[in-house]
Amino acid sequence: MTYRVVFLVPAAIFLGSGAFAKDTSYIGSVEAISGDSAADMARGTVFADGNRNSKLDDGEAGIEGVLVSNGREVVATASDGTYELPAYDDMNLFITKPAGYAVPMDEMLVPQFNYVHKVAGSPALRFGGIKPTGHLPAAVNFPLVEDNSARVQFECLVFGDAQPYFNMQVSYVRETAGKMLAARDNSDTECLVFEGDVMGDDLSLFPRFKRIIAVGDTPQYYVGGNHDLDFDAADDQHSFDTFRREWGPEYYSFDVGNVHFVTLDNVRYPCNGVDDHPFCDPSARPTYNGVIHDRQLEWLANDLANVPADKLIVLSAHVPFQTFTDNTAAKHQTDNLDALVAVLGNRKVLGLSGHTHTTENILTGEYYEGWEENTGVGPAPFHQIVTGALSGSWWSGSLNDDLVPGANQRLGSPRGFYILNFDGSDYVESYKSFTHSHEEQFHVSFNSPRYRGWVEKLAGYVDLHGRDRGSVLPPVSVNEMGDVNMLTRSDLNGGSWAVVNVWNGTRDHKVMLSISGGAAFEATRTQSGTGEAKLRSIEASDPYAIFRQFNDTRRAIASSSGNDGYEMFRGSIWTGAAGPLDSWLWTNSSQHLWTADLPADLPAGVHGLTVTVTDRHGREFSDTIAFEIVEEMPDMTWQESFWQ
Repeated sequence: MTYRVVFLVPAAIFLGSGAFAKDTSYIGSVEAISGDSAADMARGTVFADGNRNSKLDDGEAGIEGVLVSNGREVVATASDGTYELPAYDDMNLFITKPAGYAVPMDEMLVPQFNYVHKVAGSPALRFGGIKPTGHLPAAVNFPLVEDNSARVQFECLVFGDAQPYFNMQVSYVRETAGKMLAARDNSDTECLVFEGDVMGDDLSLFPRFKRIIAVGDTPQYYVGGNHDLDFDAADDQHSFDTFRREWGPEYYSFDVGNVHFVTLDNVRYPCNGVDDHPFCDPSARPTYNGVIHDRQLEWLANDLANVPADKLIVLSAHVPFQTFTDNTAAKHQTDNLDALVAVLGNRKVLGLSGHTHTTENILTGEYYEGWEENTGVGPAPFHQIVTGALSGSWWSGSLNDDLVPGANQRLGSPRGFYILNFDGSDYVESYKSFTHSHEEQFHVSFNSPRYRGWVEKLAGYVDLHGRDRGSVLPPVSVNEMGDVNMLTRSDLNGGSWAVVNVWNGTRDHKVMLSISGGAAFEATRTQSGTGEAKLRSIEASDPYAIFRQFNDTRRAIASSSGNDGYEMFRGSIWTGAAGPLDSWLWTNSSQHLWTADLPADLPAGVHGLTVTVTDRHGREFSDTIAFEIVEEMPDMTWQESFWQ
């Protein structure tokens, strides 16, 4: 497709100046000074590391006003940079990186702003957790150097679930995020934020993931997801111990420009016997719940008490605060969102999350069935973005031109990531696909009677045979659909409509269509976001995404080695006849779909359909596709009868 894009917002928000290239050469660590191990208070100094050796040397000055926390209390450093906090046997001692300063990073560009204190260490865990630290050091000192992060215009890249379960899927991360980061100019990029499910359960793969992402030469910040857990932990206190060892605290904050970034942990594991849900019953299989524990809410209140009211608060969590995809589920939303909202008050907030492998751009006040019952809040209390998945639909389906699974996401968006451009406390969000040009923001297809009949046959086949369909051939394939952009007179008379999937679509987007240069007409968003139930049907589906999801050829791969099909989750092998992915991966509903009826009296012939999308920031994206009207469907195969 060829897209025309017109930017109607200030260019400074989208175009980096290039004059403030980051300094990513500050490699070091937090300094722990051994001494009196019987101390019941944590003490130390936040200081300007003049010689960049991560040690508080004679003559190096303390820095006043830096926030330091033990995960509950928060204090600001005194005029000489010193702090004092109550100590706990299991805590993260960390600072909030102030704007205008950089913390040291390790060799893989993971910021070093915390000291993990766990006197007895982790219990025996598969992936090691945290070794015993013993008693508290006499001092824990936090080095800083001045940098350009006080500037008000900058960008961050945000990635949803990478979720590689094994090394081949880590290679897919390299061929998508790694390839993009290596080729991109990241000089104006202040942070890479990963919204959880960094791994797919095998935490031994963390180091390789770090090496891949480090090619972006940008500080990396991580959220813990439900697949980053120590699943053999008996209680939530230890469930993120390996994550803490590799990445840092489960929750923390840092400042860039006029933005206060807050990372939250809203994955309680196991929730069994703790949370009042049937899936958390003590007799049920150990599982997680989307909830923010009380200690963390106390920390957040103490943290925000020190943050000026004019700062934008960017919250990151793994489980969505609210989600269209799992709108009636408690487990997949934050079930005490009301308590979080009470802490936030009337601050300007942007909420980011992952988990659902979908893109959802939910504006304040939008509302779907099930939210109030499952989160304690009805209409969205602040702007929320479910950021999609680096892995798309769990690295499923046929390989694309880059030899990476296509894996369109469940609401139809391609695999990709978000760019957040900040200007003071204002921001613009953009979704970028790994498989399309960065100007492309939507795709177009047609829902016709012929399409609906084809989907119905394949859906019945999957419903009957499920994942165990083995070698049972599907009743039809993508070949039976033939030319998806050819419509018959019968299709028009039976009801056909154009379907536009705007990957980053919001309530405030406008979608206009024009046929062959005729008068423009407006498409209608299929979900209004006014409290209604989710539509889920063939009529509410995205044909373009369905075609991709119904053509899983990798499942049919076979060889004499016996290495048939392909691996998905935790060693599970998907094999059998080529055909549709499992039905839970289909785009038979979407929060960002627009439709417009096609006139039944369109003349036979080839027509141009021009689609123009104007996003909530006034940016305009346009594309024209060709489609064909015929009185009757011609024979779409080689006409053998001519040659007999």
